[in-house]
Amino acid sequence: MDNNMFCYQCEQTLGGKGCVKSGVCGKNATVANLQDVLIHELKGIGFYGQRNIEKGLKIRSEINKFVVDTMFATLTNVNFDPKRFVEYIKQAEQIKEELKNAAGKIENVPKAAEYKAPATMEQMVEDAKNIGIMSDEKLDMDIRSLRELLIYGFKGMAAYAHHAYILGKFDDEVNNFFYKGLSSTINDSLTVDDLFELNMELGNINLKCMELLDNALTSTFGNPEPTEVLITKKKGPFIIVSGHDLKDLKNLLEQTKGKGINIYTHCEMLPANAYPELKKYKHLVGNYGGAWQKQQEEFDGIPGCILMTTNCVQKPRASYNDRLFTTSIVGLADSPHIEEIGGKKDFTPVINKALELGGFKEDDQEKRIIIGFAHKTILDHAGEIISAVKQGKIKHIFLIGGCDGAKPGRNYYTELAQKTPDDTIILTLACGKFRFNKLDLGSVAGFPKVLDVGQCSDSYSAIKVAIALAEAFDCDVNDLPLSLILSWYEQKAVGILLTLLSLGIKDIRLGPTLPAFITPNILQVLVDKFGLKPISTPEQDLKTILG
Repeated sequence: MDNNMFCYQCEQTLGGKGCVKSGVCGKNATVANLQDVLIHELKGIGFYGQRNIEKGLKIRSEINKFVVDTMFATLTNVNFDPKRFVEYIKQAEQIKEELKNAAGKIENVPKAAEYKAPATMEQMVEDAKNIGIMSDEKLDMDIRSLRELLIYGFKGMAAYAHHAYILGKFDDEVNNFFYKGLSSTINDSLTVDDLFELNMELGNINLKCMELLDNALTSTFGNPEPTEVLITKKKGPFIIVSGHDLKDLKNLLEQTKGKGINIYTHCEMLPANAYPELKKYKHLVGNYGGAWQKQQEEFDGIPGCILMTTNCVQKPRASYNDRLFTTSIVGLADSPHIEEIGGKKDFTPVINKALELGGFKEDDQEKRIIIGFAHKTILDHAGEIISAVKQGKIKHIFLIGGCDGAKPGRNYYTELAQKTPDDTIILTLACGKFRFNKLDLGSVAGFPKVLDVGQCSDSYSAIKVAIALAEAFDCDVNDLPLSLILSWYEQKAVGILLTLLSLGIKDIRLGPTLPAFITPNILQVLVDKFGLKPISTPEQDLKTILG
C-alpha cells in the first residue's frame, strides 16, 4: 500500500510544512489517505445537500449527524482505525446518492461531487493521490489556503455539534451551514474575498454552535460551580475518563456505583468535576495527569483502565494497550471498543478490567486545585470584578489558553503566566491551562489569580464574559484591559479563532507557531484587518501589552 500522504492540519506538522510519510500525531499514511477520501465525499454531500436546502427540502437528521460525526472523526488525534474510515466512506456514498436523487436534475455539477469511491481500502488509498489537498497543482495557493481554513474550521465546529447531538440538541442553521460551506470548497467560481467571508460566517455560526452546546451541558448537568478538585492518587481500583463526552462519564458513574472503583477525569474532562449533576457522585474522586500529549508517559503501565470518549487519543504503548478502551467516534485498530447498542453503552468490560488490575496500592499526599469559573459564576461576580478594575486592584485580564501540544516552545505559556503582574488575573480554558494550572499563583482582589473557565468549547463562556464586561464599561471589547494569548494545536482552535475574528476581536497573540496552511498573503490580511500576531517572548509581549 502506498506510503505517501500530505497533512498540515495541526500545529505540530513536520517541519512546519506538512507530514508526508506518517503523521507526527501517530496517524499512518493509510489512515491519512482514507480521511482525504472521506472529506472528498463530504464535499460532494455538501454540494447535493445544499441543492436540497435551496429547493426547500428537509435533510434527514441522521444525515446531518453523519456529516458532523465523520468530520469530527478526521480531526487530529481522534480516530486511527482504517476499517472505520472505509465504513464511513461507503456510508457517505449511499448518503450522497440519496441526496442527489432527492435534488433532481442539476446543471453544472462539479467533478468532485460526482466522485465515486472504489470498493476496497487499497483502491481508496490509491485514489487519494488524485483528490488530496495538493492534488490540483494549478489551484491558486490563496484559494487552497482559504478552502483548507474553512475545512479545518468545520472540523472544529463538528466536534461541538457532535457533543450537542449526544445530549439531544441540534440547530438547523448550524446543520445547514455544513452543506453550504462544504459545497463552497468545490466551487471554482468563488474568489478569495468570497472564501474569506465564508470563513467569517463559519466563525459566527460556530459561536451559535458553542452556545447550543453550552445550553445542552448546563441544562443536563447544571451550571459549573467553583470546586476544589483532587489531583493526586487514591488507593483502589480506578478508571480514567478522557476526552470531552460528559454523557459517557455520567453513564460510567452510574454503572460503577457501589463497586469500589474510583473514577478520575483526565485532560479536557477536568471541568466535569465542577458540574453539580456529576460531582454528586462521590466516586468521581478527582483528576489524573495533565494535558493529552503526556498520556503515553502518564498511562505507562498503570494498574487501572482508561476510557477515551473523544479526542485527544495517542496510539498507546504496549504497557497499557490492553486497558485502554475507546468509544463513540474514537478509533484505535488494536484497542477494545465500546459500542452503543439500542441507545445504551455497557461499560462492563472496562469495569471488570479495572477490578482485575486492582488499582493504586496507597493514597498520595493530597493536593487540590480550584476550577469551575464558567460564565455564570464569573458574571454572578461581575460587579466585584468591575469594582476591582475601577479601583485599580485588577489592572489587566489575560486570557491564556487553547490547545496544548508536545512541540518545544510551549513553556512560553508557563513563563507568561508566572510573569504576569500581581495585580492582574488570568482566565484560562482548554488543555493549554495544564501549563500552569497547578502552580500556586495566589489571589487578586479576592479572586484566585487563575480562573479556570473550562473546556475548549467553553470559549463561549470567555466570549460571553468579555461582551458583558464591555457592556458594563460601555466600550468595545477591544477597549477592555483584556489580552488574548492563545496556543493552538488542532482544528477546534481553528474554529474558535475564526469565531473571535468574526466578532472583530483584535490583537490576538497566537503560538507557538502560525498555521502552515495559511499563505503569506492570507496571513497579511489577518494581520492588517485584525492585528493577529505571533507570540514572541513572555517579557516582550508583557511589555507591549502593559506598556
